[in-house]
Amino acid sequence: MLTNSLLAGALGAAYLTVLVLHLNPDVPLASATTWRWFVTLGLFYGIHMAVVIYALLVAREFFSMEPLSPGWASVRVLAWLASALSASAALLMWLNVGGFEPALGETAVRRMRAGAASATVAAAALLVIAVAHYSFGRRGSRVGASLFALAVVGSLALPLAARGPAPPAVPPAHGTRPSLPPAVAPEPSVTLLLLDGASLEFLWPRVAEGRLPHFARLLEGGATLDLATIRPTGPGPVWAAVATGMHPYKNGVRSGARYYARLDSRAIDLLPDHCLSHALVRLGIVRSEPATSAAWRARPFWSLLTDAGIPVGIVRWPLTYPAEPVDGFMVSDRFHELLGSVLELDERAAYPAAALAAARGAFTQPIDDDAPAIAPASSQPADAPPEALAGLRDRRYSLALREIRSRTPVRLAAIRYQGLDTVGHLYGGDAQPGVLSRAPESERRRRLQVLDRYYAYIDAEAGAAMDSLDPGDLLLVVSGFGIERQSAIKQIAGRLAGDLAATGSHERAPDGFMLAYGTTVEPGRYQRGSIVDVTPTVLYFLGLPVGRDMDGYARTDIFTRAFTAERPIAVIPSYNR
Repeated sequence: MLTNSLLAGALGAAYLTVLVLHLNPDVPLASATTWRWFVTLGLFYGIHMAVVIYALLVAREFFSMEPLSPGWASVRVLAWLASALSASAALLMWLNVGGFEPALGETAVRRMRAGAASATVAAAALLVIAVAHYSFGRRGSRVGASLFALAVVGSLALPLAARGPAPPAVPPAHGTRPSLPPAVAPEPSVTLLLLDGASLEFLWPRVAEGRLPHFARLLEGGATLDLATIRPTGPGPVWAAVATGMHPYKNGVRSGARYYARLDSRAIDLLPDHCLSHALVRLGIVRSEPATSAAWRARPFWSLLTDAGIPVGIVRWPLTYPAEPVDGFMVSDRFHELLGSVLELDERAAYPAAALAAARGAFTQPIDDDAPAIAPASSQPADAPPEALAGLRDRRYSLALREIRSRTPVRLAAIRYQGLDTVGHLYGGDAQPGVLSRAPESERRRRLQVLDRYYAYIDAEAGAAMDSLDPGDLLLVVSGFGIERQSAIKQIAGRLAGDLAATGSHERAPDGFMLAYGTTVEPGRYQRGSIVDVTPTVLYFLGLPVGRDMDGYARTDIFTRAFTAERPIAVIPSYNR
């Protein structure tokens, strides 16, 4: 029973390795990386599956009237186990290809679907062998063993054949400056407020109650539309899709981290979903490193605007470290991580050097006491709760933007507020009561107050941005993804793991939103769009052409007829050639 359990665990790890290879088509099949991932998955999933299977076999032996007495490698036992494992692998492949389609691309999706179909057929064949072996003879035979071996090999070989060899590596995009139309006078400016984890479902009732007056102005006097997001729903891939107007398989940013198997130097981008794979990272079995700006395979909009002579100011956009030279300034999203470390003076954390000095000053000077109280006034309180630290960092980055922008005027300024995601993970589920509520009503109300205070802070930031607009300027408040209550399975798993804090999640890709405000915006509620629509819309507003290879569309419907009548949509083949 032990040897059969170990063989089944190894087979299950092999199926998961095939899934990892499909999700990461750049990994060569015949490489050390493939074997190292098989060993890594085997040490975690394989051993756990073997333990569970052995326990089931022992339980069967205990309750059954007839002893099992299998051989070292029993076809009559392994056929049933292989059938179940192959069926589970096929189900995982179908679920992952559906969830990660924007990150995989058309070719990889087609191949993965073919692999999932072949895994499904193999599972059915293994089930037929198991039933036939059980029905026509309890003892094995060479014919039965041969058929079983062929079916097992086919269940692995066919999905690998469907996956095919790794395609050639795609170099980073260096496009050349296209021929652009002359700038429109007077020159309008754009302000982008980026929110992680904000939801219209949370905003609407509080606006109706009068708690968020500036959001009320945005919703009543501006354009509102829901934005479909992508999976994996994390800041890295989501905001890269926003910045390029392209889905991850085009822009190269398929996740916010790079994952390494034990003793391997080749990274992969995606871990499989629906099998608790990120536990590998939490347990230290798989090493992860944050992705950097080297991951881009398409040019973000600030690069395009720099080529067009439009100065930009980018603060805390994901994957901007090392900061690239732009016409204007850039403060990396990892700037706060470098403070107090040996890399504090790293000049790659911001561009230019003057912006680095100003940002460092913003992170050391006292916080304005008139701002909403979402965090202590000290710079880095060691004992502060996560939501306080997240709020403090948001305020520091906001202060840095104001300081640098006062010295370096720009036509487009963008800043990302990450704290809502932190607060949403901790307390977002309490805004949506469920049957598995983890806290009493008094505690739930306290947590909702934390959410309300943080939204009040963002409301104040939006109000300040609105008041700074000149006629013709545009304000875009963009949420890349929302927060929803964790599923029952995740809640139970969290309790078993001792993680009782988190209540919110965005793993099922809840919609974000875009609020547009300005004298050129036509107020109203508009048809649902996508996060890849943001950059084409910004380019259109600034009088620049939209790349034909972008996946998003310029949302001209949110602007007034007087504005669109004078500005037709211009298109070029690509900015990345």
